[in-house]
This record gives sequence, C-alpha cells and structure tokens, in this order.
Amino acid sequence: MTMEPQAVEYERATRSNRQFATFFVDGLFFGIEVVQVQEVLRYQEMTPVPMAPDVVEGLINLRGQIVTAVDMRRRLALQPRPEGQMPMNTVVRTAGGAVSLLVDEIGDVVEVDADTFEHTPDNVCAAARELLTGVYKLKERLLLVLDTEKTVNVTVEQRSKDL
Repeated sequence: MTMEPQAVEYERATRSNRQFATFFVDGLFFGIEVVQVQEVLRYQEMTPVPMAPDVVEGLINLRGQIVTAVDMRRRLALQPRPEGQMPMNTVVRTAGGAVSLLVDEIGDVVEVDADTFEHTPDNVCAAARELLTGVYKLKERLLLVLDTEKTVNVTVEQRSKDL
C-alpha cells in the first residue's frame, strides 16, 4: 500500500522539528525546507524566453549556470508586483536542476515544531493549494509550506493567452 504524497508529508512533518527558509509573496508567508535552498539573491537581469509559459519570467546567468526564473505571483495567480518593486531570487534545488523563484521579500530561517503542522486549509485559493504540502501555525501567522517540485513544474498550457 502506497501513501498519497500529502499523507507522506503529513507523517514526516509531524515526526520532527524542521527548518524553513521563508519569503513573502503578496503578503503571504511561505517556507521551503532549508536543505532545498541553494541561495537567495537580489534581483538579477533576465533574458526573456520566447514561447515560454507565462509564469517563466526569463533566464538568469548564475555564475555560468543558466537558471529559469519563475514569477511566484503569476504561479500563484496573484496580482502583479507593484510598479518599481524588484523581486528577489530564492534559488532552489530541484530534480531538474536549480530554479529561481521570484518573490517579493526574503524572510528568515525559522524552526517549526512538528505539532503545529496542519493540512492545507480549504479556504486557501486553488492555485496555491495545489502547490502546498501543508501549513505550520506560528504565533503571528501561518507558514505555507511550498512543494518546490510542483511549483517549478510549469507546462506550456500555462503560457499567456495573448500569444
């Protein structure tokens, strides 16, 4: 009997304390396990990619490594970033290589108690819910735990409708 991926995550999350690198996107507080984060960077110049899915902002050259940059506001179906606000790069390790997640602001590394883990609430919008493995209840807010593999798995169907 194989367990559903979310059930496996729930089992893992409730067994031990974990550390997350955090960031903000449109006021929402997200976390990625520290071991999955390669580095965080200020905004980098990007090369646009013709015919790429709409969520792909472009490519960045990271010390000779070409890295795809995914705009998290578009990926989560949120409002565009305010004019003049430059995104930050959270570069994550994935099965397909490094990918940069463009976020509004970088947070701190937080350690969470296993007993504060919960399944993703039903009131989280569908675009975000499919990318989350669950949430941790912190004192001031919820920490939304991002599934990086699902987040970077973008398809051509997500390309802009105006092509």
